[in-house]
Amino acid sequence: MGNWEKEIATEQNRANEVAAKITKAAAAIQQVIGNANTDIKSIRKHFWDDVTVNLDNADEIGETYTSIKQQSELLNERERRQNHSFNRIQLLKRLNNSPYFGRIDFIEHGESETEKIYIGICSFYDEETESFLVYDWRAPISSVYYDYPLGPAAYEAPYGKISGTLELKRQYIIRNGEITSVFDTGVTIGDELLQEVLGGQADSQMKSIVATIQKEQNLIIRNDKSRLLIVQGAAGSGKTSAALQRVAYLLYRYRVKLTADNILLFSPNPLFNSYVANVLPELGEENMQQTTFQQYLLQMLGREFDVEDAFIQMEYVLTAVGQPGYDTRLNGISFKSSLEFMEMIEGYLEELMKSGMIFTDIKFLGRVLISSQSIYDYFYGLGATRPISNRMKLVSEWLRKELRRYERQEVKKSWVEEEMQYLDKEDYLKSYQKVSNEKRMKEDTFDDIEREQEVLAAFIVKRRFRPLYKKVKEFAFLDAAELYRRLFEKEASAADWKKICHETIANLDDGELLYEDAAPFLFFKEQVEGFKTNTLIRHVFIDEAQDYSPFQFAFIKKIFPRSKLTVLGDSNQTIFAQGNEVGLEVVASLFMEEETEKITLTRSYRSTLQIVEFTRKMIEGGDEIEPFNRKGNKPVVLQVNDEQDTADCIAETIKGLQAQGHHTIAIICKTASESREAYLELKERLSLKLIGTGKTDYEAGIVVIPSYLAKGIEFDAVVIYDGSKKSYGLESERRLFYTVCTRAMHELYICSKGEISPFVAETPANLYEQRTWKESFHSRKSK
Repeated sequence: MGNWEKEIATEQNRANEVAAKITKAAAAIQQVIGNANTDIKSIRKHFWDDVTVNLDNADEIGETYTSIKQQSELLNERERRQNHSFNRIQLLKRLNNSPYFGRIDFIEHGESETEKIYIGICSFYDEETESFLVYDWRAPISSVYYDYPLGPAAYEAPYGKISGTLELKRQYIIRNGEITSVFDTGVTIGDELLQEVLGGQADSQMKSIVATIQKEQNLIIRNDKSRLLIVQGAAGSGKTSAALQRVAYLLYRYRVKLTADNILLFSPNPLFNSYVANVLPELGEENMQQTTFQQYLLQMLGREFDVEDAFIQMEYVLTAVGQPGYDTRLNGISFKSSLEFMEMIEGYLEELMKSGMIFTDIKFLGRVLISSQSIYDYFYGLGATRPISNRMKLVSEWLRKELRRYERQEVKKSWVEEEMQYLDKEDYLKSYQKVSNEKRMKEDTFDDIEREQEVLAAFIVKRRFRPLYKKVKEFAFLDAAELYRRLFEKEASAADWKKICHETIANLDDGELLYEDAAPFLFFKEQVEGFKTNTLIRHVFIDEAQDYSPFQFAFIKKIFPRSKLTVLGDSNQTIFAQGNEVGLEVVASLFMEEETEKITLTRSYRSTLQIVEFTRKMIEGGDEIEPFNRKGNKPVVLQVNDEQDTADCIAETIKGLQAQGHHTIAIICKTASESREAYLELKERLSLKLIGTGKTDYEAGIVVIPSYLAKGIEFDAVVIYDGSKKSYGLESERRLFYTVCTRAMHELYICSKGEISPFVAETPANLYEQRTWKESFHSRKSK
């Protein structure tokens, strides 16, 4: 047996020993879980037996409350401990299958012994030897594994910088406890391990990348100083994966003061939330809060308007080219997405400081209690120098006092006595109980009938006034919609401004809020009523950030004033009309230079060498994208003649891809309407699923999906439903076409009904194959 074989045997023996200790530790925790289950069941069963309940007086009620609280806290503590043990068991099961993926031999300066550090998805401490058998990949010393070749190395520990020498870097692939591959390398992560991992099939959910984190990705993950971290990365460069590992790192690094509830991810669509849902739980962490920007806007806007969906806007932009009003709509989207429009709104707010606010009458039973004019007079009587939002709060307080005064007056009105006759039994009982309680305290001077009438009258009036108090609390006496509407009666420098104003006003009058108006209207409304900032969130992540407008970035910053911001994007994948095509620098202008760090990822790992070489020729600056050297087949362009040919072509192509072992295959269409058309044509030939904007769970298999919903997701194989010049011929669609092509990991097929898209035609012919689908089919059959 050679030296290397002996080394492998030694490594396997260690892996076996670690696995045995992990199994033993898991068994002990399982016993703890069993005992905890027994305790929890007992506490629940005897909960009220151990609680003293006495409601005779205030002191006894207080003691009862304390007793219930103590018993609840005991139950909650047991349940928290059980959940922690359960999560630990799940991690140990994963650790038992693959205890670690890396090892470094590191000797500190001034020390005589080299320390062997084994790195895995979580730490494992052996009580018997009082040592770590596995270090968490997020531990400070583990950064040496990701950041340094052999030689001098250092890491930041809680008590300062530790320097030393990295003597060995080893990588493992361990499956079911068996070491299948071992690589010694002088670079960060060897190509052998990446080939092994990236050459596999795509899954229905994104996987953790902790075993293959690259140095530049590690910079993203461990950055904890910058208030703004901008990650500009090519398609498939691991931006999203690195961001999710960053969340896991932050939860580990700051676990005493940071929880998953303090982190928010804005994702590109609801489907994406499902796609990334398993990454953090695989690492033993809870998922952060996830939402789309559209969902967040709707939550804040309420039901005041019928708000256009971002994807409906996208459908319009892709399908209404050449229709009347199309250019005006695009100009409107562009202007309303700009910081210039935000400045225009702020200028309008300055005018409203002096005059122009619009209020509504507060009515009760068809009568005006407080007129809009009296509200207007009170508002501007507070002084023009006081901020609008402060004055709104003072007006709200004044209105509540006025309502209480009117409420007392209404008790004596005749309508109250009439309504009293129709009260249900439950309301009578409530009033009777209140009268009975008062009677016990005032026995000598109490008139039951008269007092009962008073209580019932007050109850009736209070119930009727309750909606008025709610409206005052919610500032419903302000006509924010009409105020925003009047903004479009002002002059602006935007192209087609008068037409933009006409269309905007028409939509507002119909109760519709276009997507490009949603953030501006909410910004305006919040400025008037007082910004509802979210100080609980400490880290905001924005994925596909290139599709956010400057206005939206500024708005997000204002909503989360205490939060650090991580934005991830690729200007070459800008597909939404409000997106920022010049890159992510616009968000940097909102922060101070010393607060900002930008990291660029140029290496693409998702797709094969052949697919990356093909796709990077479609975009400006594409030669800067570095493909990972994983070889595969050239992309294939299939020429078809008609709809029947298209259906036959795609069905046979996908059957061939399935025969090759590909499990996740996407038929990517340009729009939702084209997706429905493709689904109807193919559903009798293939077992497939249609993905729409309402889909929230991503599943493996064959999917038909619109271009904009495929963002952020990768597939074993991609078949573009129609890559012709007719479908993708406008220069404004270049980035969209590039985006859909880069979803493919192993195989890319482009079906073209007629003349091929110029984005393919301009690409060097030696980078792809072009043939009729029948030639392709017969060629495969002959093999």
